[in-house]
Amino acid sequence: MPEEYVIDHCSPTLAGLKTANMFPVKLEPDEDIAGEVRNLNRMLGAKGIRILILRQTAGKALLYLYRPDYLDRDLSAPGAREILEAKGYCCGSTGRCIVQLMRHMAEDAEFPHEVGLFLGYPPEDVRCFMKDARFGVKCTGCWKAYGDEETENCRKLGAALNA
Repeated sequence: MPEEYVIDHCSPTLAGLKTANMFPVKLEPDEDIAGEVRNLNRMLGAKGIRILILRQTAGKALLYLYRPDYLDRDLSAPGAREILEAKGYCCGSTGRCIVQLMRHMAEDAEFPHEVGLFLGYPPEDVRCFMKDARFGVKCTGCWKAYGDEETENCRKLGAALNA
């Protein structure tokens, strides 16, 4: 997996505009994705960025690049904690929450929609999407906004995308 691939899929997070990005990677039969992730973590760690393999199956992996300090802030927000606790997460540790997300991705029949919290989406939007993604959408862009479409996250991402 070349570094350009990470740049193409994760530039908002690399630039500090977003908490995280998640992206799939097609794997070659002899590819050492774990080794590549370790190398990326060595390069990115000093910049306050981590990358993890959220899920790996035959021929593909789902990678998660994130800023731990942003994620700590996002997951400790009251609305986020309520959603995660209702889904069975232990909210005392961000690392433990990530491990639980990985477990949900591996074991649950449906994709865990609380993943939006791990990507920096506002808790109100995640809650509404989980309830019924078809109703109450106020605007659509990088994600569906159900609450305040003028939140700081929306403004920052909108400005970055329109620049």
